[in-house]
Amino acid sequence: MSDRLARVTLMRVAEPGDAMMGRLVAAHGPQAAVARIREGRPEPELAGWFADSPHREPAGSRHERLTARLGRMFASWAARLETADPVRDLAEGERRGARLVVPGDSEWPTQLDDLGESRPHALWLHGEADLRFSCLRSVAVVGSRAATPYGTHVAAEFGAGLSERGWAVISGGAYGIDGAAHRGALAGETPTVVVLACGADVAYPSAHHSLFAAVRSQGVLVSECPMGATPTRPRFLIRNRLIAALSRGTVVIEAAVRSGALNTAGHAVSLNRHLAAVPGPVTSETSAGCHRLIRQGKATCVTTPEEMIELVGAMGGDLAPEPRGPVFPRDQLSPEIRRVLEAVPARTGTGPATVAVAAGVDLDTVLSCLGALAAAGYVERVPRGWRLRPGGSPDR
Repeated sequence: MSDRLARVTLMRVAEPGDAMMGRLVAAHGPQAAVARIREGRPEPELAGWFADSPHREPAGSRHERLTARLGRMFASWAARLETADPVRDLAEGERRGARLVVPGDSEWPTQLDDLGESRPHALWLHGEADLRFSCLRSVAVVGSRAATPYGTHVAAEFGAGLSERGWAVISGGAYGIDGAAHRGALAGETPTVVVLACGADVAYPSAHHSLFAAVRSQGVLVSECPMGATPTRPRFLIRNRLIAALSRGTVVIEAAVRSGALNTAGHAVSLNRHLAAVPGPVTSETSAGCHRLIRQGKATCVTTPEEMIELVGAMGGDLAPEPRGPVFPRDQLSPEIRRVLEAVPARTGTGPATVAVAAGVDLDTVLSCLGALAAAGYVERVPRGWRLRPGGSPDR
């Protein structure tokens, strides 16, 4: 059995993210791992690989318990191995237009190695974009499925803004924030990446069938599950580690205190990826998780795609522009002229000498400034002196 066939077999045998299987493959390689499962003879020393917390029991009895647990795992893998047909899986994937990439292939994203023992054995890809190249400059955009209009608007703006600036958007293709981010990204020219919790040939949710079709033409669908695999709750959570690992950073847009998006945020932190969150109304439960991340110092507060790019981009090369308020004509006046303008009354006229005293300048300066202000439409001359011109707001 070749390395590729062995990895396709392991996709059928073990659940995604199975760290125990990952340790077995890391120690012996995928082909030897399949052989050991087929033989059904787990080595007793493998029991020491379990990361259980210490128990108040004799060392001998604990080792026996862990050995028994390892035996049950091997029995479960062996049962799945009986029905695995890697040749058929490869043929089915190719028939549906998908391609398999494994560690060592040119399209394999090497940042997945950061996952260690939970690294996927292989990935099914379905789409025109190159996964490794797309992820070089990428941001994961995640959030609530039950998103508010505010959340979907912000997610679409982030998706479009990132794509227009050459940054790929990675998300899970779910309802709410995920879908809005993908649609926004499709408005640009940069690929978008959908990480599925099911087989690459399964459209879930089914209402996103047309969205996934658009992604295949301008991006790529990614799955670590075998063809035909249906989504389960654990698979949704475990695939979040791929979303966090593939991207340079993750931004959370709307997330309740209990949210799958916070699971992705936790993976981003553990992988030393940048984490950001978009604030929302303090009265909104769907933003409570974002506010908690910011308050705990785990996430950086961002409000625009430019600020997210500054966080994950090149130091000093992807700075976001500083927000500025509107610039009024009055802002262009010299400090001296502004002082004179402040001293001119709004209703009744007053003489230049009175204005000079109020402004703290000499009379010649006041006369010069009043002439300039009159020409600009700020003040006017009346029988009793000078006053602000009606309709000429000093704020403009």
